[in-house]
Amino acid sequence: MKSFLQLNTIFVSILIESMPFVLIGVFISGIIQMFVTEEMVQRWVPKNKVLAVLYSALIGILFPACECGIVPITRRLVAKGVPLHAVIPFMLTGPIINPIVLFSTYIAFGSNIKMVLYRSIFSCIVAVIIGLILSVQYKDDQLRKKEVISSVSSKTLKEKWMGTLQHAVDEFFASGKYLIIGAFIASAMQTYVKTSIFLAIGHGKATSSLVMMALAFVLSLCSEADAFIASSFQNTFSFGALAAFLVYGPMLDIKNTLMLFQSFKTRFVLVLIAYITVFVFIGSLFI
Repeated sequence: MKSFLQLNTIFVSILIESMPFVLIGVFISGIIQMFVTEEMVQRWVPKNKVLAVLYSALIGILFPACECGIVPITRRLVAKGVPLHAVIPFMLTGPIINPIVLFSTYIAFGSNIKMVLYRSIFSCIVAVIIGLILSVQYKDDQLRKKEVISSVSSKTLKEKWMGTLQHAVDEFFASGKYLIIGAFIASAMQTYVKTSIFLAIGHGKATSSLVMMALAFVLSLCSEADAFIASSFQNTFSFGALAAFLVYGPMLDIKNTLMLFQSFKTRFVLVLIAYITVFVFIGSLFI
């Protein structure tokens, strides 16, 4: 009974923590659907692939999006014609380098700018590398379902806002169920898989990074709060392992993984998971 109550408490806390950002994400997705045309997208995104990847990796600093709220935005941008290599880096860095997350990291680590710099630079490097690889590897959008994008230029302002709300509601119910499933799995694993198990095997630079990455995936914390958890492990794990935790979790956790599988083709998601895991792990060894 005690473990069930603990599971329920963690489950509700994850939902409360995540839901506002999912709502923001689906609303922005609705705005993109109704107000952003394909012509606008073509003007905004640099034609040069390298510049497009760099632009995508850095533009996230302007958007206070959580890792679960950013998936609907990413899917809508891809449906609007943004190439994968020009949107996936934004999806990876957006939940990490936005001002809210960087400030919370600064506070969590005792007003020390070092972890803020490592976290932001580390995430951007990983995102840029993955974006450059995707620019060569994939030419199509890899969406699970082809979405029909209707013309919005002839709609009145009122019709656009009504369409935005309708789209946000539809997007919320399409993505929300995966958020709930992911939150339940994460809360169950936090309840029944003890942190001491991870701590017991987290010795050595490589194993500590892998343990912290696994912990980040399991805990499925919002990026606005994960720095406070990471700081509690400062006397247990290496600085590189803590950085891996703070980069890997916002890029990949149980919640957004399920949402990615709902939005993109299975093979593409598995490839993306592999790239994120490999490059974050390798990067953590050099910190």
